[in-house]
Amino acid sequence: MPTFYENLQMVNWQHPVLVISAFVLGACVGSFLNVAIYRLPRGLSVNTPKRSYCPVCNKDIPWYRNMPLFTWLAQGGKCAECQCRIPFRYFAVELVTALLFLLMWTQFPTSPGLALFYMLMMALLVVVVFVDAELMLIPLQVTWLGTALGVVGAVLIQYHLRAEGWVDGLVKCGIGFVAGFGGLWLVVLLGKLAFGKKNMEFTKSVDWCLREPTDDEEDDLQELCFIIDGESYGWSDLFYRDSDQLIIEGGSFLVDGKKVKAETLVIRGTTVEVNGKSTGIEDLKSLSGKARKVVIPREAMGMGDVYLMGMLGACLGWQSVLFTIFAACLFSIFLALLGRMGFGQRLPFGPSLAFGGFAWIFFGWQVWDWYFSLMAPAPI
Repeated sequence: MPTFYENLQMVNWQHPVLVISAFVLGACVGSFLNVAIYRLPRGLSVNTPKRSYCPVCNKDIPWYRNMPLFTWLAQGGKCAECQCRIPFRYFAVELVTALLFLLMWTQFPTSPGLALFYMLMMALLVVVVFVDAELMLIPLQVTWLGTALGVVGAVLIQYHLRAEGWVDGLVKCGIGFVAGFGGLWLVVLLGKLAFGKKNMEFTKSVDWCLREPTDDEEDDLQELCFIIDGESYGWSDLFYRDSDQLIIEGGSFLVDGKKVKAETLVIRGTTVEVNGKSTGIEDLKSLSGKARKVVIPREAMGMGDVYLMGMLGACLGWQSVLFTIFAACLFSIFLALLGRMGFGQRLPFGPSLAFGGFAWIFFGWQVWDWYFSLMAPAPI
């Protein structure tokens, strides 16, 4: 009598029913990912409320109007209640996730466990790509969940890491996380040293102010913003290290509505210094003025990218790190050329890292083996 394992070996995992099921499952997962993409960066729970709702009219969406792919097409991309436009992104997430699930299932026909591992990994990367592309941030909940997925995969599968047993798998998973996280963290630190300041000089004095979050959808994603000449800078983008400081030269400053005579005002992460007096940001009701010159601290890359690279290293192994970063850089250059982005413009790096990890899954090991075969000594 065949064992359970032998029965699994005899299953035709590429049966049309299973292949179609992988696509349908991906579309359903994509529908949930849309919830995560909208709620996670806004600090909302993905479980409460449990039913999806229209963000405009706040009406709950019944299950028969929440069919993946079909509903968006049938309703013409509009809410059935208030007729507001539903962004194409919702349909795109469901379709992309469905296609990725289908691709992973068909590309690993003899290893359904590995296919499921990559399907879950792709689902997390879909969230990262769409959130980072829209909001220039990466939810840490997603990257930590992906890291945990890498640990589980290292214990249960190991094949994708070329490990000999689960202990070796865990070791390679841990080394991969350290290599990915540490490698990109070093890039962030070096980038901070090389590109950590942006000098802005104006021929005429321009207005600046600090703006607190409002009830608007976009503003509640940040704790505080610095506005200069109509351009907005998020607080987390300005103050990465304790030593970071925002220097404003002007001569006309309003502190809590009162005019203060000073040539320079210095803002640090939690304090404001003017005329040698330091005041906590939380103690101020308003801060604004005129500026002739501003020195802004800035990041070459955010820490969200660092945690994402740690996740990819944990899931794919330390050998994937250099390949993933290199592929991500090439993809970023392609996106910059495609979008005709000028030097200094911000470009989310999360989608590029996700592409690098995706590329490693399909031909990374082949490139790795080819490269080291060139270094092997020639036979005598």
